[in-house]
This record gives sequence, C-alpha cells and structure tokens, in this order.
Amino acid sequence: MKIIDIKRNTKTEKRYSIKMGELTTQVTYVKKYFLGLPIKTLHKYRATYYGEVKNCDDCMLFI
Repeated sequence: MKIIDIKRNTKTEKRYSIKMGELTTQVTYVKKYFLGLPIKTLHKYRATYYGEVKNCDDCMLFI
C-alpha cells in the first residue's frame, strides 16, 4: 500500500450549461489519497461529444 496515491474516478452526472441546457455527461475526478483516504480533489474535467476535454467550472451541477 502506498502512503500517497493519486487515482482517477469517472462517474455520470447531470450538469447544466447556459448554452446547451441540461446534459448528462461523464465527469472524471482526479483525487489525492493518503493511506487510502481521500484528501483533496486535484482536478475535475469532462469530455464533450467531440472528444474535447473541458473543465467543469463552465457548467453547474444540476440536481
């Protein structure tokens, strides 16, 4: 077991963008773990339909 580890996890979320409206997309979280416990989210991004990678700051979480 590593002391400090970085893992990538992908899950499906509903997001809301002003230009596109509601969309369901796969969001990838890059997290830092210390002894198997998550400490910090380093980066959060999503892939578009055209394969372009975008930051999740431009769209809001839709509940």
